[in-house]
Amino acid sequence: MSAITKDPRPVSVVIPTWNGGERFRRVLDILARQDVAGGLQLVVVDSGSKDGTREASLEAGALLVDQDQRTFNHGATRNRGIEASSGAVVVLLTQDALPISESFVTGMLAPFADAAVDGAYGRQHPLPDADPILKARLEQWTASRSEPALQHFVQADADASLALFNELPPLERYLRCAFDNVASAVRRSTWDARPFPPRNFGEDVAWARRILLDGGTIAFEPSAEVEHSHPISIKREFFRLYRDHKNLYELFGLQNVPSWQRVRQGWKWGLGHYKELLAGLDLTPAQRRYWRMYSVPYSLAETTAQFLGARSHWKRDTSRFWRRFDDWACAD
Repeated sequence: MSAITKDPRPVSVVIPTWNGGERFRRVLDILARQDVAGGLQLVVVDSGSKDGTREASLEAGALLVDQDQRTFNHGATRNRGIEASSGAVVVLLTQDALPISESFVTGMLAPFADAAVDGAYGRQHPLPDADPILKARLEQWTASRSEPALQHFVQADADASLALFNELPPLERYLRCAFDNVASAVRRSTWDARPFPPRNFGEDVAWARRILLDGGTIAFEPSAEVEHSHPISIKREFFRLYRDHKNLYELFGLQNVPSWQRVRQGWKWGLGHYKELLAGLDLTPAQRRYWRMYSVPYSLAETTAQFLGARSHWKRDTSRFWRRFDDWACAD
């Protein structure tokens, strides 16, 4: 018997979709086998899929919510899905985040036994065939840890939380507010008071920042595991990092690469880092040569994107070219 229903349940799962393909069907299959007492309500917010994603969702028993692709917004669209759901806790997934086990949802629910927890996020593993450079980067991300953690400034004290936030260096502010909607969950009562901001990028970490500054708590739960990564692309990574660091400067004042000199230094460091990384991997000589050559433009794009993204806030105001470039780089 499938765990999925469109009817109200204490636990809901919300997934935005657009042409999810065969991988989304695998996500539906593992959700149908989740060991949740009484089952789970699945809400799929679809942006006009033409590949059978809608039909597969309905066949699986999900509640389907239509979203105009022209007005898709990562924060606002997730809010629509949560609004249509019933759960006291709402689990959020992307269409290509594949739960690793049938206990994924129960793992995601576990932190909410603590009444102080407002949101939680799970552990991410790169796909087995992920490119070596991407795999190494993802394994360093905070959502790859193996130990559970609670993140807060000062619990139940917004004034003290803001004061502590302002005292911390930008990187520490960011790490305290880490949160990732690839695989996450929110307490409905918290979301009712503070829905996701209508952002095209970084709605998850912006939400976590607001929650923590209000004295709330975010949990990291490594037992809630998903498999998730994308094939590496220099262009894709450049725009992702550009938007990411634009967001991080706005929210936390974080500027990892503050000058062109630091771009050059970062590039040089990246070349050595990836050379050492690739030397330690089980690759054929041809594969090692390929990824070594690939790392040259990749590491330059990586550090340049961080520099330009954080710089965009004041450059937009001084240059028409920059405004156009920024609009293009941040287009969804």
